[in-house]
Amino acid sequence: MKMAYFRKQPGSAGTLGPLLALVVLLALCCISSPSFRSVQNLLNITRQVSYSGIIALGMTFVIIGGGIDLAVGSLLALAGCLGLMAMNLCPDPVLGLAVCIVSALLIGGAGGALNGLLVTLGKIPPFIATLGTYSIYRSLALYAADAGLVTTANAPFQALGRASVCGVPLPAAVLIVLTALFSILLNRTAYGRHICAAGANEKVARYAAISTGKVRFVSYLIAGFTSGISAVLLGGRLNSVSSTNAGLAYELDAIAAVIIGGTAMSGGRGSLWGTLTGVLILGIVGNVLDMWGVSVNLQGAVKGAVIIAAVLIQRKNR
Repeated sequence: MKMAYFRKQPGSAGTLGPLLALVVLLALCCISSPSFRSVQNLLNITRQVSYSGIIALGMTFVIIGGGIDLAVGSLLALAGCLGLMAMNLCPDPVLGLAVCIVSALLIGGAGGALNGLLVTLGKIPPFIATLGTYSIYRSLALYAADAGLVTTANAPFQALGRASVCGVPLPAAVLIVLTALFSILLNRTAYGRHICAAGANEKVARYAAISTGKVRFVSYLIAGFTSGISAVLLGGRLNSVSSTNAGLAYELDAIAAVIIGGTAMSGGRGSLWGTLTGVLILGIVGNVLDMWGVSVNLQGAVKGAVIIAAVLIQRKNR
């Protein structure tokens, strides 16, 4: 019975639709704006979207499991501020960089674990639980940084922000590698099958001897770790982390990318490569609107229209 159930619950959603939309969007933008198709501009797009994109990968697991995480942006700010503060206490630059990375990952993981415990053990609805920690994490970041900017003069950390892999900015390379690794986790492991089962039908998953609480807890833990990774990369890019603005609205961008990529908001199915496609679509839309001279005040309306259209297409497909 268990294997039959899993065959009915595919581990990933179809990504053909979002991929075709990305190709069409790229073609239209390249035709309409010569500046858009420059290599430097395309690399800048990948760099800009990578910070929220990495968080979107973790959000994919949360949403597949039937949850939501509104605290990832605030957790990024907290992990980044405390990570940089810990790095500044180390006299050795290389050791300081290592301390920063480890601290940010641990803080991100701890924040994600708290979210998971509130949802699974506390039985608090995910929206309410993460809305509460959204405020808590941001307030802690503001308190730690005195509502200001945490800066650093660590040379290896600054070099990390300028690093590239075969010409691709390091954040974009990390985004691609994490997408591949997480895709294997979702589609080729027992955990991936279990999180899909828990999101599709929790009662049936329990009958199949799946610990739905544990698999959902792990999804929030993954989201927390991605917040910590993004905090390190964003801090390296700016040589600082703002307690007020760092990660602001990243949770909304992450959720939007996940939806556009074809993951069902009701849970049960999703795709990491689809999420990556959604991240790129949002980045391209924002970039080309700037080039077209569209008012910043109207760009949010365009992004909202793209999200609504993606949801309507999903409903039609189902």
